[in-house]
Amino acid sequence: MRSEAIALYVDTGPLVMAWDDTVVRRGGKHVPNTAWRRDPMSPPFHVNFIHGQRYLLGSLVLPLYRQDGTSSPRTLPVRFVECPGLRKPGRKAASSEITQYREQKKQHTLSVCFVEQTRKIRQALDAQGFESRDLLCAVDGSYCNRTVWKAGLERTRIIARIRKDAKVCFRATEKRAVYSAQTWTPLSVYQDKSHPWSTVRAFFGGQYREVRFKEVRDVLWRRAGKEKLMRLLVLAPTPYRVSKNGQTYYRQESFLLTDDLRSEVGSLVQAYLDRYQIEFNHRDAKTVLGVGQAQVWGDKSTPRVPEFIVAAYSALLLSGLVAYGPERDHPYRELPKWRRHAKRPSCQDLVTLLRQEMANEKESLVSPEQMVLTAAA
Repeated sequence: MRSEAIALYVDTGPLVMAWDDTVVRRGGKHVPNTAWRRDPMSPPFHVNFIHGQRYLLGSLVLPLYRQDGTSSPRTLPVRFVECPGLRKPGRKAASSEITQYREQKKQHTLSVCFVEQTRKIRQALDAQGFESRDLLCAVDGSYCNRTVWKAGLERTRIIARIRKDAKVCFRATEKRAVYSAQTWTPLSVYQDKSHPWSTVRAFFGGQYREVRFKEVRDVLWRRAGKEKLMRLLVLAPTPYRVSKNGQTYYRQESFLLTDDLRSEVGSLVQAYLDRYQIEFNHRDAKTVLGVGQAQVWGDKSTPRVPEFIVAAYSALLLSGLVAYGPERDHPYRELPKWRRHAKRPSCQDLVTLLRQEMANEKESLVSPEQMVLTAAA
């Protein structure tokens, strides 16, 4: 399925993958590998917690706008693995157990799981004949750390969001020194009026737009390692309107750090803008397909059932693209008047169409009575 999607929709350029973690709600306190996690939907002024399983999702970006210039990109899930944390010892635990827990805890993080899964994806791509294609991983700020930057992933590049107050520098000009004594932050680049803005054309929000950016090359960051040169990209806020004649609003500026020193700025910016599509994968899997609602408690079935549902969801997305294209056309059910401006089919549209095709199938399904008679014969 992955090789077919690449051949149909990602024929040129690097293979872009979007990565993000999510928590699947599970209410039972005795379900394996569950714990209390921070709720990402909680307001910034009050952190809430939810009980569930932690998963890492990796989706292949399909740039459909390259074919017709109007279709929005899609993200096709190709990895959905459970990343449980390590259970903390009790209060009466011995000091040796606590020391062992602190050492093992470093190997049970999302960053370590991301590095392992990225290596497996790279090996799978090489086995399918894509060893000459570079892999570009777009991640959020939680993966912008020393574990990821120092992993040394082969033929794999990373673009991540960096904190605006992170201290970076250039290479030192003095002997026997690596880092320059003068440090600066990505926010200072954004506020520096002497540094000119440049523009790049990128597809976002259903059409091509001019995105303003600033670029700083040969950046060193202590968390990334001594000799690892980086590129800093500062994106200006993008104006948008809620309604056609409404007030113009502006999104916040973005600060991106990447170890890709060869690619054009346009491809890097486009890859990170396309990463937003992975949020639709989270929403569809949880609300439409009900990931996490199956009442399973076994050590093997608890992580496997959500993985199977996401795999079926990925096959459904690819089948809908191949059979009916990226636009919401005739085969789909007619929408109500207040939603007839929708251009892309939703996951619910694909599920509804699948049910209609199964109901209209001329060859009826085998009844239970026929199955019993056939088995007895």
